[in-house]
Formats: sequence, structure tokens, C-alpha cells
Amino acid sequence: MNFDDVLGEFRASGALLEGHFKLSSGRHSGHYLQCARVLMNPARAARIAEAVVAAIPADVRAAIDVVVSPAMGGIIIGHEIGRVLGKDALFLERPEGVFHLRRGFALEAGAKVLMVEDVVTTGLSSREAIAAVGREGGEVIAECAIIDRSAGTVDLGVPFYPLVAFDFPTYAEDEVPAALAAIAVTKPGSRKA
Repeated sequence: MNFDDVLGEFRASGALLEGHFKLSSGRHSGHYLQCARVLMNPARAARIAEAVVAAIPADVRAAIDVVVSPAMGGIIIGHEIGRVLGKDALFLERPEGVFHLRRGFALEAGAKVLMVEDVVTTGLSSREAIAAVGREGGEVIAECAIIDRSAGTVDLGVPFYPLVAFDFPTYAEDEVPAALAAIAVTKPGSRKA
């Protein structure tokens, strides 16, 4: 899948939203990528996961023991990527604000982990999830995502393999342009605050 294919999947599923959004990162944008909508169709989710996995170098794929993703946004794509790789797919939760494994999930000591996200903007959630995997005894060897919204600037501390990059501008709270500020804010992400 190339950029136009992925954008087409988002448009066809009504997953590319326009308005004024406060992202999970705390930044504002006139565009929101609602990955839950693009992934709600199992066949589409499978196509996207297969494309994401194809973008990961073979040597990295061969080293993966388990797939881990942060809840909520990463669960569906993480599960699909686990299916493509033939690996278990676990997810981290943060009911008290800090990511950790629950529901009986556990990592074997030294497990080589592929972190999976839907969209990465600033990388804050990814870095928090990577740190949680370390606390749980695993080692994140790479991260993949459907979308990189950072314009290629994000540093996760591990190799990052996004399927495509969308360069929709984002703004800090005090940088929001007047035209965007005039639109009521929607906060569709999973992070409180």
C-alpha cells in the first residue's frame, strides 16, 4: 500500500475527519485520523496490517517474540499485526494513568517486543508504552504504526517503521490559528486531559 491507497482507505471508511481536534498529545489539529473506523472492517484491517508488516525489515521481523500495543488505539492493529506475524498480541492499559500489563498478560524476561501503534504524533504515548515494556521485563526492538503524523521528526529511541506519513499540521495550545480556534474543539483521543 502506498500513501494514496492508505488515504483512500481512510476516506472510504469516513476515518479522515476535519474540524478542530485536541489530540491525545495535547496538540491541536484541523484533521483527525479515526483509526477505529478504518479498522472496523476486518478485511480492511487485515490489508493494512499486512502492509505495515511488509514495511518492517525481514531481520527485525525474524527477531520479534511478541507484539505489544497501548490501549485503546493500538489494540486492533496490534492484534492484526500479531496475526500476520504469527505472534501473540498483548496490550498495555493505563487505568491509573501509567501503562502496565493487566488481564493476566506477562512478558518473558528479555522478550523481544514489537510495539504497535495506530497513529504517532509526538511519540509521548509510544515512549510511555516502551518504558512500560521495560518495567515488565521485555525489550522493545522496534515500533511500527499505520500513520506517522510527526513529519518524520519523532524519536522513540528504537527504530520506527510507519506505513505512511501524513503531514497535517499540529499546534500547541498557544499557537492555534484564529480560523481553527473559531471551531469548537473535539477531543477524540484516549488520553484524559
